[in-house]
Amino acid sequence: LSVQYYGENKDVLGRAVLHLTAVEISLDVDADRDGIVERNNPNKGSWMWGPNGHGAILLVNCDSERKYGKKLDSEQDYVSRVSDLKDMSLMVLRTRGPARLPPGYKLTMHISQSDKLHSCDYPLVLSSEVLSQEVPYLGGAAEMNFYVEGLRFLDKDFDGLISINLSLLEPISPGFPETPIFTDRVVFRVAPWIMTPNTLNPVEVFVCSTSDNYQFLKGMKKLVDKSGYKLKICYEYMNRGDRWMQDELEFGYIDSPHHQFPVVLDSPRDGKLMNFPYDVLLGPDFGYVERVADNEDVSSLDSFGNLEVSPPVSVNGKNYPLGRIIIGVAFPTATQGRNMTKVVQDFLWAQKVQEPIALFSDWLLVGHVDEFMTFVPAPDRKVDIPSL
Repeated sequence: LSVQYYGENKDVLGRAVLHLTAVEISLDVDADRDGIVERNNPNKGSWMWGPNGHGAILLVNCDSERKYGKKLDSEQDYVSRVSDLKDMSLMVLRTRGPARLPPGYKLTMHISQSDKLHSCDYPLVLSSEVLSQEVPYLGGAAEMNFYVEGLRFLDKDFDGLISINLSLLEPISPGFPETPIFTDRVVFRVAPWIMTPNTLNPVEVFVCSTSDNYQFLKGMKKLVDKSGYKLKICYEYMNRGDRWMQDELEFGYIDSPHHQFPVVLDSPRDGKLMNFPYDVLLGPDFGYVERVADNEDVSSLDSFGNLEVSPPVSVNGKNYPLGRIIIGVAFPTATQGRNMTKVVQDFLWAQKVQEPIALFSDWLLVGHVDEFMTFVPAPDRKVDIPSL
């Protein structure tokens, strides 16, 4: 834009030239949860629970693309295989403008130090160790894909919310840092671990083989074959005589609009089956999570026979479409009773979508809720009924 100044005799007294540069910048995510990263969704910078809510969902990348020499994908700072990208959430940077930015201007992506994620578009990686990086400006109308993975589940000290910011920086003067003149922001929430009720149809049945349960195993195999499901037998070289698989692990899953996979929760019980969840179950699209009770005494109530979940239920007008987790605890006023360790309880409460119910079970010798209740389907009724 050129502006000229004239005198009374129409002489040119001066001229000013103003250079205007228009740049369109949009950092986009799947804010409406339909599996598509739409352009500049108005809700991309906030998050709301529920079927009518909004906000992008992030999976914890807790499976392992490798079947041998296993390691959780979330513990690696690189993408080992292309198939690992489907465990991550897509984020797209869309730009439109001149072939290059004015001298000294640049784009940067940044997160807060507390965020538990990796955002990568090789060779750009953001994490808790690398909070900010310059993003290349491609010029013209362009799109750049980023893949974001969660590193940890919701817990007492982490509500699952993650913010990623993209800023256009303007140079001020030599020796001074650039100043942001525009910032776009997107918000993710880490998907909760969801426990599956026993009233769902099974996909695969797991059972231990021991020296004295041949007839039981034979009957179970016949029943499973007749039902058309898979049977996975954990033989003695793996279980080492420990038949209580239900006490060692609990099955759940994580879900998002773009992907879903099962995740096994490993109990602090750590009996002779302790290696089974990691060594056998962990693999491609089968995740693993554990909570270790470092400074607490692990009791019988930490076995996952003491961890159940109801079918979908409504309580005082509040719906729980995924059911409610049920755990056994000591009597509330007891000072010497046994309880499930705090790290496990904190983890279960933090998932939010299956608000736990604590029942008094310490009066039993073993102390598990599955000793006195379970849920069975009622074909002639609309609800499942507890069996005591």
